[in-house]
Amino acid sequence: MSLAHDFMVKHRMEPERIVPAELVGAMAEDMRRGLKGEKSSLPMIATYLSNDGTVPQGSCAAVIDAGGTNFRSALVRFTGEGYQVEDLGRWKMPGIDKPCTWAEFISFTADHIQHLMDRTDVIGFCFSYNAEITPDMDGKVKRIDKEVVISGCEDQLVAASLKEELRRRGIDGKKIVILNDTAAALLGGAVTLDKSAYSGFIGQISGTGTNTCTSVPREMIEKLGLKGSRGMLVNLESGMYDGIESGDFDRLLDSQSNNPGEKDFEKKTAGVYLGELCRLMLLSAGEEGFISSGSLKRARALGHIDSAVIDAWSAGERLEEIADCPADADFVRELSLALFQRSARCMCVNLLAIAQLIGAGKEADRPVCVCAEGSLVQRSHHYRPVLEKLLEIEGREKLGLHFLLLVGSETTLPGSAAAALLNC
Repeated sequence: MSLAHDFMVKHRMEPERIVPAELVGAMAEDMRRGLKGEKSSLPMIATYLSNDGTVPQGSCAAVIDAGGTNFRSALVRFTGEGYQVEDLGRWKMPGIDKPCTWAEFISFTADHIQHLMDRTDVIGFCFSYNAEITPDMDGKVKRIDKEVVISGCEDQLVAASLKEELRRRGIDGKKIVILNDTAAALLGGAVTLDKSAYSGFIGQISGTGTNTCTSVPREMIEKLGLKGSRGMLVNLESGMYDGIESGDFDRLLDSQSNNPGEKDFEKKTAGVYLGELCRLMLLSAGEEGFISSGSLKRARALGHIDSAVIDAWSAGERLEEIADCPADADFVRELSLALFQRSARCMCVNLLAIAQLIGAGKEADRPVCVCAEGSLVQRSHHYRPVLEKLLEIEGREKLGLHFLLLVGSETTLPGSAAAALLNC
């Protein structure tokens, strides 16, 4: 065993401690409780959206993507070969450079969608902030954050506000659906596929944040009291799951975060936290004598560490920034790699549990299609290959569950268009 492994075992942080096939049942049961409206760490939020059916060839929808620091609008047109994105525009989100009001945000949105309204009657609006989705597929705003300041947004209905602004401009009769980026990843990844070739679909975000969604029969969402087997997308908010054992540095990171006691699963898995976990572990390793005083000094001087930095370290790159000697370089590389492996193991639990929940993936020729997006799964040296290997070993070999990991890029726009065209 290496020094790095000894250090991780001492603090209960080694990846092998998380055995997905052994943890899947508990997470699936937490999902069931969430669907029933019982006490659960997974809210299992109904989106009222369906992935059922096929988008008609030649149809088009206007799309809006508001989240993080960017605001985008475009027209997405579906063809026999896939889809085309037309009139794509990108701007800074209102409320980034200076605070704005809700009315100003809605006016800004109308400004950047109005020129598309003579070509379509449907709008898919990916609103990646905290909002409660209503039965008519609107979104009631709970909170806008991510460094965006929009006053008066609480309890506003996104689609209703935009419709009213468009009516004020003489544009009426438009249908709008609100969704988040995880649902958009699922819909955007699935829209050009032969859906009959798969036994289920999962949307996965593994990047700055962590989340998953899936389609379940409406009758499974007992808290809604609906009937029928037509599928409805459910947003798990899986970053909130609290059923994975925490190690010493998980607890330390949580105690120092701006939301202690929340987002337990996300803090173990998401890019926004992995760099900080690594920093805390390196500082402790230096104080405990696992790495040299010279490397400890470098770790202290680095301050904030981005997940892209530790991804480079995990691949043996840029180690001169942190390691004072070859032994420390080996320690840092192994520790960094372990954090990505651990994140992938957690996500494997999540995906296996969803497959178990919906009874999918039992046939090799009809796997579960995981439509994944985000910086970890798209750009990390190790995350995707580790996750795919885990799905093979923990899923197929141990549980008889079959998966296809389909990694997409920029699926928000086609996903938002598909949401509107399949559900309006």
